Amino acid sequence: MRLILPVPGNESFARHLAEAGGWELGAIETRRFPDGESYVRILSDVADRPVDLVCTLARPDDGFLRLAFAADAARALGASEVTLIAPYLSYMRQDRRFQPGEAVTSKTFARFLSSTFDRIVTVDPHLHRYPALSALYTIPADTLHAAPLLADWIAAEVDQPLIIGPDEESEQWVSAIARRIAAPYAVLRKIRHGDRNVDVQLPDLSEWTARCPVLVDDIASSGQTLIEAARKLPLQGFRRPVCAVVHGVFAEDSFERLMALTDRIVSSDSVPHESNAIRLAPLIAAAITSAEEAKEDIIRHRRPPEPGDEVEQAGMDSFPASDPPPWTSGVE
Repeated sequence: MRLILPVPGNESFARHLAEAGGWELGAIETRRFPDGESYVRILSDVADRPVDLVCTLARPDDGFLRLAFAADAARALGASEVTLIAPYLSYMRQDRRFQPGEAVTSKTFARFLSSTFDRIVTVDPHLHRYPALSALYTIPADTLHAAPLLADWIAAEVDQPLIIGPDEESEQWVSAIARRIAAPYAVLRKIRHGDRNVDVQLPDLSEWTARCPVLVDDIASSGQTLIEAARKLPLQGFRRPVCAVVHGVFAEDSFERLMALTDRIVSSDSVPHESNAIRLAPLIAAAITSAEEAKEDIIRHRRPPEPGDEVEQAGMDSFPASDPPPWTSGVE
């Protein structure tokens, strides 16, 4: 039987995952030595068992070493395989060197995880120029999609919704959500000037003012796009919007600022937050079960990715977005 091990802070998600899959829930003990170093002890028997370490990677700098120590301990204690269940995957932003001397942290972080785990399972990674996680990770990386869950929540909780996406690049994603629940949609025009400086332009939405606007996004980090959109919707005669996001990071005071402008904010539980309303554990459990039934072999790649040539790099630099996920086809 699989063993689900939560890194501290992920106990609730791990419990839901174990319940969804019918697996055993284990435990890890951690503490700090007086000099600040981490102590890690696995309290469950891992020998000859597949082990899933559950750890959202939002704000990863404080806890990544504990995760790596736990994974290495599980392997040393005889686990047959060690999988990372990361509902939120960090270090996807810096996907190229924008200024001389910058670290391309997405590649570095991928090398760290690829050398530590046999497999990674995550939900809606924030891909930019990378076509898929396989362009970064040298281990199997399963990408799951939570947008159908957002769509189902909107259908159940919001009367007469108008789905509004953050920018033109989100149109395929947003249109699929709208199509799933037979609702109209629109997308904003976003001009980003920095991490916390965003201009948002709304199209003419006057024909939909009787509907409830629902702002959807894959991630709310600084929240500036959502905040600017929520400020401008009343200028076209709309009521206060509902916000639904996959990953509710909500850095600094962004949640409080957005709450002041919206009727309700909901997120998945990929990042623990008071806005969590959509559970991802059943989605992840189904993916793990499917992989078990397929009896897929896990292949370790104990080497860094091969360097790409100039043609490959040019293709990566110009790639506009990730490949469309299968659920956007309209077929469930």
